[in-house]
Amino acid sequence: MGDVTASLAPILLVLGDEELLATRAVSEAVGQARSMDPDVDVREYQAGALTVGEIAEMLSPSLFGGRRVLVLRSGQDARKDLVTALLAYAKNPDPDVHLVVLHPGAAKGKAFADGLKAAGATVVPVAKLKGDRERVAFVRNEIRQAGGRCTDDAAGALIAAVGNDLRELAAACAQLIADTDGRIDADTVARYYRGRAEVSGFTVADATMVGDVPAALEALRWALHVGVDPVPIADALADGVRTVARVASAGRGSAYQLASSLGMPPWKIERAQRQGRGWTPEGLVQAMRAAADCNAAVKGGADDRAYALERAVFSVIAARQGTGR
Repeated sequence: MGDVTASLAPILLVLGDEELLATRAVSEAVGQARSMDPDVDVREYQAGALTVGEIAEMLSPSLFGGRRVLVLRSGQDARKDLVTALLAYAKNPDPDVHLVVLHPGAAKGKAFADGLKAAGATVVPVAKLKGDRERVAFVRNEIRQAGGRCTDDAAGALIAAVGNDLRELAAACAQLIADTDGRIDADTVARYYRGRAEVSGFTVADATMVGDVPAALEALRWALHVGVDPVPIADALADGVRTVARVASAGRGSAYQLASSLGMPPWKIERAQRQGRGWTPEGLVQAMRAAADCNAAVKGGADDRAYALERAVFSVIAARQGTGR
C-alpha cells in the first residue's frame, strides 16, 4: 500500500479486514496530519460506544483552532442516529478536521460505508490478501520499499517459512533486509530460516523430489533434531509429490500460462517443472502411494515416526529412479 493520499482528505474510509494494512493506513493518516501541524490533536473512539452528542462536540470548530484527527474504529457498529449524523457531516466537512473511519467491508453497517463513499470520502482498501500471488507481491513490495530486491521464489519460500500473517511477514522482511545486503533469493531464505517447521518440511520435500538422498536425509534429521513435528514434514512431502504430478499432467507451457488453469502461483509451477525432470507417470503414482503411506504412519499408525519419514524419502527417490516397487 502506498501513501494514503497526497493531501490528507477530510474523510478517510479505511475499508477492509486486514489488521496490518488498516493499522498502517491510520498511522500514515496521522503522520500526514502531523507533517502539516506538529500539534495536531489525535483521538480514537469505538463507533459502537459513541453518541451523537459526543461526535457533534468532536466535529464542531474549536475555539482555539488547530488541526484534529478523529479515528473511528469498528464503523460497522455505529448506531443509526450516529450514522445519520456522520453522513450529514461528510457532505460539508471541516477542512481542519480529518475523520478516519475503519470498516471491515462486510455486510454489517454497509450502508454507512456506502454513504461515506457517496459523500466523497477517500477510500483506502485494506482487504485481506487472497491467494499466493497477492502474498508474494506483498513480500516483494515490502523488501523493495526497504531498498532490497526479492525474487518470486524467495517470496514464496518466506511465506512457506513464516506463514500467511502479514505482521509476521513484514517483520521477517525487515529482518532479512537488516541481516543481508538486500538481495534476497530462495537460498537466502533457506539459510536464514533453517530449522523452521515449514521450511524444514519443504526442504526435505524439495531435496527428495530431485532425488538428492544426502540432502533430503540431512534436512530431515536436522528438522527432527530441533524438534519439528513429523506431521508437517509428511504433509510437505505429500504436497511436493502432488504438485509435481499436477504440473506434469498439465502439459507444456510457461508457468504464467498454466497459473490460472492450475490455480497456482507461477513461481510454484516453475519450481515443480524443475523438480519434475526425470520423473515418469508411473514413478509419480508410486511416489504418491509412498507419501500417502507416510502420512498415515506419522498421523497415528506407526511406532517410529522418524523411521516412517526416512522410509518415505527412500521410497519416493526410488520411484523417481525407477527402482521402486
